[in-house]
Amino acid sequence: MKRKSKHSIPTKYTLMLLTGFCIIVMFVSFTLNLSGGPLNTIAGYVFVPMQKGINQIGTWFVNKTNDLKSLRDVMQENKELQAKVDELTQELSTIKLEQYELENLRELMELDQKYPSYGKVAARVIGNDGGNWFNTFLIDKGANDGIEKDMNVIAGSGLVGIVIDTGPNYAKVRSIIDDASNVSGMALSTADRCIVNGNLVSMNEKQVIGFTDLKCDDKAVKTGEQIVTSHISDKYLEGILIGYVSTIDRDPNNLTYSGTVTPAVDFQHLQEVLVILDKKSIQKK
Repeated sequence: MKRKSKHSIPTKYTLMLLTGFCIIVMFVSFTLNLSGGPLNTIAGYVFVPMQKGINQIGTWFVNKTNDLKSLRDVMQENKELQAKVDELTQELSTIKLEQYELENLRELMELDQKYPSYGKVAARVIGNDGGNWFNTFLIDKGANDGIEKDMNVIAGSGLVGIVIDTGPNYAKVRSIIDDASNVSGMALSTADRCIVNGNLVSMNEKQVIGFTDLKCDDKAVKTGEQIVTSHISDKYLEGILIGYVSTIDRDPNNLTYSGTVTPAVDFQHLQEVLVILDKKSIQKK
């Protein structure tokens, strides 16, 4: 077994001695300016690589510090830009909503001018019975605003439906697309009468409702023909646009025609309507 020398120097002291020696050598070299001598040669082999390593480490830390600062700046800039994007998105949504409401009000104004002989009250839709279509819905005006049962309701380009119930500050409307709706209509160009029937199934499938019992000469009524409310209707005022003929076929009896009508009103996006305060029953008196 090899014995440990009694006079061995601990490693830490050896390192301290070497460090001190290096410092002395560096001091002597720089003080005496021993260029080209052995000390300078030793310094070139020992200290220059150390200096390069220290410089590389320092450069690495500086680069990492700069990268971290740049990353923080980018993150802050990104946060500010995202806040600006959110603000602009909100402003754009508000502008679009205001533009949509303005277009609706413009349509109501044009519709009001289209039927100038009738008194009207503007109302906002506040609820429906569910589903994709406004087949029955509530408006925010009622008996306190002069609205009564059987008053006609219009919007967009034509007829929406009729008031079926009222409260002090609300009213319920059944639209012409509802399954329970039947409107006496007529072809505008020929005055030939028909019955326009609400049909939610056909509205879901092709966005049309049906008409039946149209009595007219052969090919007198064609697709694209305007269908308006008839003068013989007991509840609907005459001449209000219902929609446009989209299909027409001769019935098996060879005497009448049936087909479909594309409504003039967008029954999927109703927001504002006009309630006509004149009732058909009053006009008959």
